[in-house]
Amino acid sequence: MAEEKAKQNQLNIELDESVADGTYANLAIINHSVSEFVVDFVNVMPGTPKAKVKSRIILTPQHAKRFMKALAENVSRFEKAHGEIKDYEQPPIPMNFGPTGQA
Repeated sequence: MAEEKAKQNQLNIELDESVADGTYANLAIINHSVSEFVVDFVNVMPGTPKAKVKSRIILTPQHAKRFMKALAENVSRFEKAHGEIKDYEQPPIPMNFGPTGQA
């Protein structure tokens, strides 16, 4: 009975080849409103004055919080297995992102 219930609760997730290759990003820009979090993943190359958003993920606040907890748990597991991840100071990146407001 418990095994049958476990099978009913399983989620079959499909991963297309084009998505499985992944997209490299070394910058995440996060914005939010009352109803959603928007995470833009960007690949910034040194010496290049322009960078494009490679992927945008839109989350509800509840999913954003679950994602934050899951990421923190996985970073903790990684560090237990491989040692502390060094957090090097990066110079601030001046951003010209989207439309700017005018008075």
